[in-house]
Amino acid sequence: MLTKRSVASCIILSFITCGIYSLFWLVNLHNDFAQVNHENANGGMVILLTIITCGIYGLVWTYQMGRNIEKAGGKNDGVLYLVLTLFGLGIVAFALMQNQENELCERN
Repeated sequence: MLTKRSVASCIILSFITCGIYSLFWLVNLHNDFAQVNHENANGGMVILLTIITCGIYGLVWTYQMGRNIEKAGGKNDGVLYLVLTLFGLGIVAFALMQNQENELCERN
């Protein structure tokens, strides 16, 4: 089930907690779209695989989220998410993903 969250609050909490909240945010984004798309919802595995692959899986995940969002009824911005993450702006990619999720929540 998609959850509407305040993008500004998520960004502020990510900075205040030195990135720990962003991990929680990543897990929730992954799990929300996985449940809507009737896929395996295991966001913790995303974090584990990102650590094991020294960040490479995190790049793959950001690109795949574009496909997952499109499958749920949103816009596929996977390339934009990937480019932002490559330039160290992963939090902006998360904010855009959350914005898509919020828009989908408003439609339903």
